[in-house]
Amino acid sequence: MRPAHLDLLLSPINKLKGVGPKLENIINKLGINLNVHFLWHFPYRIIEKKYYENIHDAPINQLVTIKIEVIKHYPSKFRRQPYRVSCLANEIPIDIVYFNARHPVIRSVLPLKSFKMISGKLQFFKNKFQITHPASVENISHIQLLREKEPVYSLTAGLNMKSFIKLSNQVLQLLPNPREWIDNRLLKKYNFVSWKEAIEKLHNPEIEDTYNEKNFFRRRLAFDELYAHQLAICIIRTIDNKKKSTSFKNKNKLKKILINSLEFKLTNSQSIVLNEIQNDLESNKQMIRLLQGDVGSGKTIVALISMLTVIESGYQATLMAPTSILAYQHFKNISKLLQNLPIQIDILTGKDKGKSRIEKLEKIKDGSTQIIIGTHALIQEGVNFKKLGFSVIDEQHRFGVYQRMAFNYKGFRPSILVMSATPIPRTLTLAAYGDMDESRLIDKPIGRKPIKTSSLTLKKEKNLIERIKAKINNSNDKFFWVCPLIEESQELDLKAATDRYNSLNKIFKNKVMLIHGQLSEKEKESTMEKFKNEDYRILVATTVIEVGIDIKSATTIIIEHAERFGLAQLHQLRGRVGRNNEESYCILLHKESLNDTAKKRISIMIETNDGFLIAEEDLKIRGPGEILGKRQSGLPSFNVADLSYDGDLLEEAKFYADNIITEDPRLERNGNKNLKDLLYIQERDTAIRTLSAG
Repeated sequence: MRPAHLDLLLSPINKLKGVGPKLENIINKLGINLNVHFLWHFPYRIIEKKYYENIHDAPINQLVTIKIEVIKHYPSKFRRQPYRVSCLANEIPIDIVYFNARHPVIRSVLPLKSFKMISGKLQFFKNKFQITHPASVENISHIQLLREKEPVYSLTAGLNMKSFIKLSNQVLQLLPNPREWIDNRLLKKYNFVSWKEAIEKLHNPEIEDTYNEKNFFRRRLAFDELYAHQLAICIIRTIDNKKKSTSFKNKNKLKKILINSLEFKLTNSQSIVLNEIQNDLESNKQMIRLLQGDVGSGKTIVALISMLTVIESGYQATLMAPTSILAYQHFKNISKLLQNLPIQIDILTGKDKGKSRIEKLEKIKDGSTQIIIGTHALIQEGVNFKKLGFSVIDEQHRFGVYQRMAFNYKGFRPSILVMSATPIPRTLTLAAYGDMDESRLIDKPIGRKPIKTSSLTLKKEKNLIERIKAKINNSNDKFFWVCPLIEESQELDLKAATDRYNSLNKIFKNKVMLIHGQLSEKEKESTMEKFKNEDYRILVATTVIEVGIDIKSATTIIIEHAERFGLAQLHQLRGRVGRNNEESYCILLHKESLNDTAKKRISIMIETNDGFLIAEEDLKIRGPGEILGKRQSGLPSFNVADLSYDGDLLEEAKFYADNIITEDPRLERNGNKNLKDLLYIQERDTAIRTLSAG
């Protein structure tokens, strides 16, 4: 039951004085629905409104506050003409100027012969003082209430600053003074003030630097937010782990046969990860594990070997890919690897219709098909498994959390292995995948050479084409040429894929193909098959080839207008080559002049092939929101915490949350009960309900 001292704070905003239905709807547009949401809507800057008794002492082109007497109104006669109000400031003339303003409103705000306190940017125009569109107009009686420093909030249409500040101050009056929930050691380490003081300081700042990401008031609240997030994850997971799942214990004969049949030796990383997964499968807890590996690190073979443990126990396994191209690629590769094993494998995509689909679904239902490769069609209604025990999700960044969890309804708490070919920084992993165990493949397959990356300006394009000519004449190598657009854009000075295809086709007749996102799945598959198996040498493409294209004879990729791509995307594209033991190349074509960010990206790409290092650098450059979009990744929405700067706090939060929930999973000990206040304030209600339900 929610503590009474938090009731007002967690009440709807219509409980505040002055908030009716109309104003409530306007404020809701800011994402403020409960009183507590006002706390996280911080000012983004402060303005100084120093009062000057003598206008001659006031600085020009700065925000000042002065006392004026309204003398005369000069309404605008024409649309573009300003409305002037002639005033005196201690007998010194000053004009208050408005553009496109409603005359009755100005007259009501500045009535004749009235005395007002006015704040605004002071100017000297045509030998006369002037304030244009004053920031505020107050009655003289309010002079004692004037603050030299005032916060500025981002607002929405229909809401003015004065009204919002009044409402925000109302909420600040409701602040409880809860018992401290942060350990004393941490308080001292980070110089944290109390929760209440941190909020008050951020809403009533003394200096502009208050909004700096390093500011310890902000950092205190960032830790609270991350702490609540990690506590919620730990609580839900601890309770969830008490629920039984299937234990897969057998002799692993199939697994050993497959490993012995491989034409290559497993890397040290692969062996370690396989042991981690095996331990999970042998326990009676549901495995939910994130497998991260750079492009070409061998995630799929790890997943397949692990599947065999489940298959041998009489259960089924699935592998879900984001596109049918990638699904068919997995199907072909896995079928080849399993050709000497007594295992039935099939593929299911949205393209399966009629009799063929019915037959496939029947075999899945009666258990005849043991491994099913597919797209999101696997989790659609009507797809029923006999005994689903293991689900692999490839390219997690293309799927949402709900798709991941949908497999829980297809079997009895099947083990889930989520694979990501886009390495994710540790801070984002903890935030977005904190409910999962994590494994990393850090080794490249034995004999695999690093891709040599270089940059080239577009002015040297002719030299590049001559190099391609020479290579085509003297080898069987194939080339990818990636463009960022499909059609010519007037807004962006970029060569379109269609134009690039046409220009290259004139030079390399009948050896160039084009693929892009506007083609149907069937057309894409046909194009890829022809390029792979026939005498085509150059594939002009958009980023449609970013994921799941495996053509071993492709040794060079050219990325045109590389300055337009993010680091992770550049690295993902680069991974389309270097899939054999031959020397491979990535050429970053870019315009002559680059901004600092683009220079940094290209420099990092040239310096390293390490996807995890690239991911960390990408986080610093772009921030978390762009790397893991909320829809794809399940990245939580933080109000205060910024994972670009607060990674150290997230590590601390995880450490403390893990220790507390391990020792006191229901937060019943006296010293931990106040953590429930934190969970309520941060709206981690799911965790609270989990605690209550047990």
